[in-house]
Formats: sequence, structure tokens, C-alpha cells
Amino acid sequence: MLANAELLKVAPEHTLVLHASLVTPLKQQLDKYAPFYKMTLAARDDLVLLGVIGDTPATTAWPSTAWHMTHDQDAVVVRHPGPQPRWLLALPTEQAEQRWTALAAELALNGTARWLRADIAAGLAWLTQAHSDSYLPQMINWEALGGISFRKGCYTGQEVVARAHFRGQVKRRLGVARLAGDTPPVLGSEIRDTQEKRVGEVCQAETDPSGDGCQLLIVINTAVADDEPLQIEGRELTRAPLPYPLERLDPETLAAASEPAQA
Repeated sequence: MLANAELLKVAPEHTLVLHASLVTPLKQQLDKYAPFYKMTLAARDDLVLLGVIGDTPATTAWPSTAWHMTHDQDAVVVRHPGPQPRWLLALPTEQAEQRWTALAAELALNGTARWLRADIAAGLAWLTQAHSDSYLPQMINWEALGGISFRKGCYTGQEVVARAHFRGQVKRRLGVARLAGDTPPVLGSEIRDTQEKRVGEVCQAETDPSGDGCQLLIVINTAVADDEPLQIEGRELTRAPLPYPLERLDPETLAAASEPAQA
């Protein structure tokens, strides 16, 4: 994978939401194909993203199904997966301050780290430039989150992706874990077993708000048992269950289940 992204229709353009470090390299890659589709690609600086976690404000009716979206005033609202209800709002910059003020009147404000911890709890990894060209989609469970179409026609890498799925050759998988200590490890830090053998690496890490540990997404060998003792630089690593089954979820299935009120 070079990148993974969320596709929104923020009028009048279709917009990819992805990690900022991948905007330029992904544009350079896709620019090779853009002329064949008579389209252009550009980074957008006219949008603001706001996240809401927990109960929706009383005046809203937002999607209840993951990855479905609707419109609320000038914002596109997308339901994100996870143990807690949460939504991403994309809206024009000139409307952001007014919307922020309205949300702040009903909800407690927090920082980006809160949203990133929710991604970890949801078992949802967003690639950065540090991860680019390192994983197959299945290694971050992208097919279990509805992120891969196995019905679509040809695309770059399709054969490798299909072979990994249908022949069951995925030897590393994304997992959720907790690490002792309050300092997040560097992305890519090695996970080792009791024999000091490297069995995985850190994909994402955030300090727990309690201050007594770190929440992690890890990519780990599938042969490693869930209860096997593991460590990162001498710090104990404890694995947690994923919040979803490792089964294929086709995006076409998600679309077919779209709610009537969504656009």
C-alpha cells in the first residue's frame, strides 16, 4: 500500500482524506493516471475536519452505520467505526468557527490525540509516509473494514492483493495492544518475544490519558499466540482483542445497506 484514504463528496469535488505526509507523494503517483480520466488532482486547503465522539448533539440526525455519510448544513458527516459512536465532519473553512462554537456549547472539547486513540480502539490504521509501501492491505485488516473491492476490475497490485486473500497467505496482521510506560514508542519499533526474536512492529501509538500506559496498533506475525509474552525495548506489551471479526466486508455490501437519509 502506498496510502489509504477516506473518499468524501465535498461539493463540487471528490476529496480524499489521508495523512498529511502522504498528500504530495500520493498526488505524484496518481498524476500518472489522471490524464486518462480527464481529471486533475490538487491538495485542498479550504476544508476543516472536526471529530465528534459519543452522543450526537441534540439537534442532529447523523448516520448510525459505519462509513455512511450525510449532509448537515454545510458539512459532510461520516460515521466512523469503533466501540464508541463517532463522526467526522468536513466543512468549508469559513463555516468552521461557527460550527465549532455550536458544538462546543453542547460537547466537551478535546484534542487530536483523543481521535487517534479512538482509531486505535477501533483497530483502524491510517498509513503515514513512514508506512508507505510497507504493507499489503490485509496486513492492516483493510478488507475487514470494507476497504478493498474484490469485484472491481484491474488496478495496480490487484493480483498480489487477491492472491493474499484467496490463498490465505497473510502472515502479518494488525492488532490492538497496550504497552507499559507513558512514553509512546517510535513508529516501527520492534516487538520481540521471550527469545528476543522480532515478531512485529509498532504501527501507531498514543499515551493513555490515565498516564500509566500507551495504546498501540501493532502489525504482528499471525503465528504468535494472543497470550504469548511480548516486549518492546524491555517494556511489557499486552495484546487486546480486535473490535471486529477478521472477515471480508465488501464495500459494495456497505453501499447496499445505505440508510435512506444519506447522500
